[in-house]
Amino acid sequence: MSARARGTSVRDALDGAVTAIAAAGCQTPRLDAEVLLAHVLGVARERLLLDRELVVAGSAVRAFQDAVRRRAVQREPVAYIVGRRGFRRLDLAVDPRALVPRPESELLVERALALDRGIAVLDVGTGSGAVALALKDERPDLTVSGSDISDDALDLARANAQRLVLDVRWLRADLLAGLPDEFDAVLANLPYVAESDRARLAPEILRHEPPGALFAGADGLDAIRALLAQLSVRQRVAFVALEVGAGQAAEVAGLARASGYATVECVHDLAGVERVVTAERVRP
Repeated sequence: MSARARGTSVRDALDGAVTAIAAAGCQTPRLDAEVLLAHVLGVARERLLLDRELVVAGSAVRAFQDAVRRRAVQREPVAYIVGRRGFRRLDLAVDPRALVPRPESELLVERALALDRGIAVLDVGTGSGAVALALKDERPDLTVSGSDISDDALDLARANAQRLVLDVRWLRADLLAGLPDEFDAVLANLPYVAESDRARLAPEILRHEPPGALFAGADGLDAIRALLAQLSVRQRVAFVALEVGAGQAAEVAGLARASGYATVECVHDLAGVERVVTAERVRP
C-alpha cells in the first residue's frame, strides 16, 4: 500500500497546520490545530497523542485542509469551525448568531451559585444561552430565564436548551423593556467594547462575531448604563452581576451605587482583570 493510500501521520498533519496557523498570527496555533484535527477525525484530542496507528486519510485530508484554511486565512474562530464550545460543565453549540462563550463569563455563574434557593434569575443578553443554561444545570432549584434582542441568538439558545434538556425560559427584549417585574437577580454579559477600540480587536472577533454583541458606544458602557438605569426602578432585583471590560469596573461600580445598590464588589478573573461587578441591595 502506498504512503498516499495509508494517509498522512497525525504528527505531520499537525506540524503543517501549526505552521500555517502560526504564520497567520493566531495566538494558540498548536491548540487550534489539535482541536480542528480531533474534530475532523471524530476523536478526543488525547487520542491524537496516544494512538500511534491514527492517520489522516481519505475525506479527512480535505476536511482538515479546509478547517485550517478557515482558521489561518479567514481567521474564523475555532469554535465556529467545529460548531461547539465547552462552558462550565456544558458542551454548547455555537455559531455566528452569538458570541463565542468565554471562560471569563463563567464568573457570572460562579457568583450566582450562592443565590437563595428558588428565586427567579434573568440572564440579559443571553446569546448562545451559556450563562443561563450553566446556572440552571448547577442550580436546578432556580427559576432561570434568558433574554436577548436577537431572534437568531434566541433560536440558538433554545436549541442548546432542548439538546441539553434544561428548563430555561427564553424572552425577546431590549434589556428589560417590556419584561415583567418578576426577577430577583439579573446576570448580564452585555456589549462593552468602545467604538474607539474597534481596530484593536483580533480579526476572528471583528470579522466573525456579531457586532451588536460587541460594541456599546463611545466608552463601551451604553448598554450597561441603560440596564442599570432600568434596574434603579426595579426594586425586586436585589442582586446583579455584570461582566465588564478591562478598566471599566470602577465606573460600573459607581453606576451600580447610583442605581441603589449599596454593596458593590469587583471580581477579578484569572488574568487579574476586574471582570465582573456584583451589586446587592436590601429588598423593600
